[in-house]
Amino acid sequence: MAAKKKAKKTEVLNVNHPGKTTRIPQEKYDLVSAAILAVVPKETGGVLFTRLPGLVKDRLTARERDAVGSVDWYVTAVKLDLEARKVIERVPDSSPQRVRRVR
Repeated sequence: MAAKKKAKKTEVLNVNHPGKTTRIPQEKYDLVSAAILAVVPKETGGVLFTRLPGLVKDRLTARERDAVGSVDWYVTAVKLDLEARKVIERVPDSSPQRVRRVR
């Protein structure tokens, strides 16, 4: 039996817990981050965080959704990482939470 190839992992940051990181498969990170960036607008109002998992699922093919697994969990993890890296931000004073691309 051939040895299983180890998936390359990437470290994701958590804006809510500075210094805490999680390692996830690079392929899953790339799929989810590309989908998030495709659906999160630069406009002032942004998008509701509660809508984000559904919007991401709509952007992924069935095969990609299967490869990612728990899309909701990965959307949250990657969203927090993108916030920590200042690629996206929470819309100030929005309740419920909204996110937008950093200009």
